[in-house]
Amino acid sequence: MDATPIWVPGADAPVPPDDPRRTELLLDALKAAIGTPGEHRLFRSGKLAGLFPSRAGLSAEAAVFAVRTGLLETVRTETRGKLVTEWVRAAPRAVAFVHEHDSPKSVLRELKAVLDATRAGVPAWMDAARADLAAVSARFEGHAAAMLQRLDDLAGRVEAALRRAEAKAPAVAEPVGRVVPWAVEALEYLDRRAGVGSAPCPLPELFHAVRVRFPELTLSAFHDGLKRLHDVRAVRLAPAADGELTEPEYAVVVGGQLMYAAGR
Repeated sequence: MDATPIWVPGADAPVPPDDPRRTELLLDALKAAIGTPGEHRLFRSGKLAGLFPSRAGLSAEAAVFAVRTGLLETVRTETRGKLVTEWVRAAPRAVAFVHEHDSPKSVLRELKAVLDATRAGVPAWMDAARADLAAVSARFEGHAAAMLQRLDDLAGRVEAALRRAEAKAPAVAEPVGRVVPWAVEALEYLDRRAGVGSAPCPLPELFHAVRVRFPELTLSAFHDGLKRLHDVRAVRLAPAADGELTEPEYAVVVGGQLMYAAGR
C-alpha cells in the first residue's frame, strides 16, 4: 500500500467537527495501546495488526487527532520504497482521555443531561395532552405527576452518584503521605487506568506520569516510595511478563523478586 505519514510535526490542519464514529475509533485505539504496553503500528496493514483500521476517512482523522494532541507518541517510522509504517505508543495523557470520555462518570453526566432535557419537555407535552384528552384529564394528571416524580427521583440519584464520583480520591495514611508526597498522584493514575480496563501499569509509565506533577522526583526516590506503598498494601507490584522488561532500570526488587508493574 503506497502511503506517506499522515502526521507531519508542525502541521496545522483544522480538526473536523465531532463525529461519534470517529470518537469510537479513537477510544478503541487508545484502549488497545494502553492495555498492551509497548509500541504498535499506527495503521493496520493487511493481516498485520494496527491501532487504526485504515489510512483514510474517519480512521485517518482519529489517528491525526491522537498524534497531534499527544495521546499517542511516535516511536519510530519504517520506510520501504513508498510504504511508510508509523510505530506509536500510548502517552500518559491517553489514560486520562479515555477515563474522561469513556468512564461511568461521563456516562452519568450524559444521562443527567438527557434527564434534564426530558423533564424540561414534560410540561409542554402535558398542556397539549390536556387539550386533546380533556375527558380523561384526571387520570392523565395522576400518570403525569407520577412520571415527573420518577424523573425527579432518578435525577437526584444521578446527581448524588456524580458527587460521589467527583469526590472519590485514593487515600493513604498520613505518615505514608508525608514520606511519599506523590502517593496520591500515583494512586489516582492507577485508579484511572484501572477504570478503562487496562493491565497493570508498567513502572516506566507510572514514573513518567507522576513526574508530570513532581518533576523533581528521582528514580531512587520513586523506588523507595513504591516499596512503602507496597508494604501498606496501597499498591500491588507485579513481575514483568515475558518480553516486557524493556527498561530494566525502572524495575524494583521486592521480596527477592524483580517487579516491573503496579496495580491497585
